[in-house]
Amino acid sequence: MIKQTRIRNIIGSLMFATALTAAPAAVAQAHQQHGASAATSSPMDMKSMMKEMNDKMNSMPMTGKPDIDFAMMMRVHHQGAIHMAEAELKAGKEPEMRKMAQKVIAAQKKEIAELDKFLAKHGHPAEKK
Repeated sequence: MIKQTRIRNIIGSLMFATALTAAPAAVAQAHQQHGASAATSSPMDMKSMMKEMNDKMNSMPMTGKPDIDFAMMMRVHHQGAIHMAEAELKAGKEPEMRKMAQKVIAAQKKEIAELDKFLAKHGHPAEKK
């Protein structure tokens, strides 16, 4: 009897925790389904951008060549930073953060161009967006 009660409590706690962590994703999905843009809804959209970037990086096949793998991963990572900075420019109000977003976009685009050049030189042309 004690074991069953303990198991029910654990299962109940896990279900509650799952509901809490799923709620922000459901809210973000509802915003997207109802036409709200990523830049104008909630801060959770930044997390969605990060998740998308991380998912892309996690699914990327590795070559086993550290320099190539690094360049490919950093390219995706930098593109993610650009997406987040663009969202800041669309929705952000603070001049300091908007200026930072502009700097991020410029710097990341420059580094992506360098990564693309390296990858092309080594037989790995950059993928299209």
